[in-house]
Amino acid sequence: MPNIKPFLWFDTQAEEAANFYVSVFPNSKVIFVSRYGDHGPGPKGSVMTVEFELDGKRFVALNGGPHFKFTEAVSFVVECKDQAEIDRYWSKLTAGGKEVECGWLKDKYGLPWQIVPDKWHEWLGSGDAARSERVMTEVMQMKKLDYARMQKAADGK
Repeated sequence: MPNIKPFLWFDTQAEEAANFYVSVFPNSKVIFVSRYGDHGPGPKGSVMTVEFELDGKRFVALNGGPHFKFTEAVSFVVECKDQAEIDRYWSKLTAGGKEVECGWLKDKYGLPWQIVPDKWHEWLGSGDAARSERVMTEVMQMKKLDYARMQKAADGK
């Protein structure tokens, strides 16, 4: 299968954003930075793209100008093993950004994220409609998700 990388369009913050994301996720690094040459469209020598890796997954960030903005039509889902992990990613990614609802947030660059328990699919996709409904009823009342509260709803308690 060919290598597929998310390609993220920023105005001028590609390198700053890549460094931020690398600081949030373990086992992450900037791979390389390319710069605009004589033929632009950015100023010669300014950052054009940054390729970076978040825990083994490659991304590319582009300084493409103010033409396009992120929307909730595309988001990144972070599946967390416990509440401490949810709290850690929520805190780091909402710093300078904003909490939305149901586990969604927008970081300081406007990129949408979903911070969810790793059992999310198990709770909602088990084929047990009552279980799924109980969990979703809880989720709809939250911004940052509460792992224990969702587990209790899944268990019918």
